Amino acid sequence: MLRDLLLIGVGGFFGAIFRYLISGIIPVKFGIPTGTLIVNLIGSFILGFLLYGSLFIPISTEHKLLIGTGFCGALTTFSTFSYETFALIDEGLLFKALLNISINVVGCLIMVYFGRVLALLIFK
Repeated sequence: MLRDLLLIGVGGFFGAIFRYLISGIIPVKFGIPTGTLIVNLIGSFILGFLLYGSLFIPISTEHKLLIGTGFCGALTTFSTFSYETFALIDEGLLFKALLNISINVVGCLIMVYFGRVLALLIFK
């Protein structure tokens, strides 16, 4: 149990740093928080690849905890996404809020699909 928590913590440490760096590098574009969008897309791709890849090659529980739960959990920012979306609504920018929701949800689903496709191409 303690080992699992440490693995999640280490993965989370690196995921949070990566999120901070990406969010700081990528400016707001088109009035929506683009950095948050990018980290959600990257995290969704990594998680899709990891979980679908594990259907074809053995991936240890430790690696799933480190990368999937820790790294991707800290990297993807749906709590931030939710807050930023409500901030857009509070500012009266309903269209931009809906655009932000649509791009994040559809984009992340597409990235999980691409992660799955890549895993299938590599491992099948």
